[in-house]
Amino acid sequence: MARLEFISVSKSYGKTIAVRDVNLSVEDNEFFCIFGPPSCGKTTLLRLLLGLVEPDEGEIRIDGRSVTGLGPKERNLAMVFQNLALFPHMTAAQNLAFPLVERKIDRAEVARRVAAVAETLHITKLLNKVPAHLSGGERQRVAIGRALVRDPAAFLMDEPIAALDARLREEMRVELKRLQRELKHTLIYVTHDQEEAMSIADRMAILENGMVRQVGTPDEIYNHPQSRYVAELVGSPPMNFIEGEVDPMSRRFRADKIAFDVALAALGPHVVAGGPACFAIRPEDIVICAADDPAGTVAAEVYEIEPLGAFTIVDVNIGETILKAMVPGQLQFTLHQPIKLGFPTEKCHVFNRASGRLLVGAA
Repeated sequence: MARLEFISVSKSYGKTIAVRDVNLSVEDNEFFCIFGPPSCGKTTLLRLLLGLVEPDEGEIRIDGRSVTGLGPKERNLAMVFQNLALFPHMTAAQNLAFPLVERKIDRAEVARRVAAVAETLHITKLLNKVPAHLSGGERQRVAIGRALVRDPAAFLMDEPIAALDARLREEMRVELKRLQRELKHTLIYVTHDQEEAMSIADRMAILENGMVRQVGTPDEIYNHPQSRYVAELVGSPPMNFIEGEVDPMSRRFRADKIAFDVALAALGPHVVAGGPACFAIRPEDIVICAADDPAGTVAAEVYEIEPLGAFTIVDVNIGETILKAMVPGQLQFTLHQPIKLGFPTEKCHVFNRASGRLLVGAA
């Protein structure tokens, strides 16, 4: 178990900045996700932590002790790679035992640890099989087991289930959460899949071009994004955006190209600046009303319908702007049906159009 820290860490490869001034703390016994699009610096952070590369600036600490300059062996961290890296000529048992054999652990202790990890991962019946005779999910469990068998200070996982099909990914997410809870070890998990990050993390960090944009619990990230970048990245269907301006006197948002005028006064003194801005609301927070319902505030029409069983996604047209609304169940709509939309003020966000920073956020 360990507390891991990045203190003003930066790393470049030539003119390419991979990680820039990262300050991040991962608490002991925490399931922490590093989330962002490809090439945003996620894997570089893991490589820095593991000691495979050294930072150009800053310091890395494990349990308060600086490990900057120390090799991977001296950091006692276990890594699960995206490509699994199992030895094809070894059985599952031999793959599990490999890290212990290399450290010249007593044979009886090796056998005990391999048996214990195999039981935890439900792969005892697979120990005599080579990787070629295992399914993708089974190979994944062996790769994870090879990390678990060492009893390291913390586990690092670089998109370990990305190559599995959707159903197996769902199963492995549940298993990883169970394992981390039972083992009570710090686990850092890198992914570009928002569903993975949101479903398994205790806390998560959002990366953009090597910089940390926001850190928080999945609920905090989803409900209180601090920038347009984070708001766009998290959520499916994605958040709706309408460009316009904020009038600081009336505290209203007015769209540039469509008849869209929404009062923000209910958010009190949080609107501190006017000028070009971007209004944002999640699809599930838009209220669809009948065309003659006075509760609706903005006239629209149904553009497209996506029935998905438990809920329905309705694309709505306001002028030339298409927004997505998500409603529970299998409600019946018709194309071009006139409707009205309600925008609960307490669910709205307004971002500065130039900087992308939050001006007004949901309560």
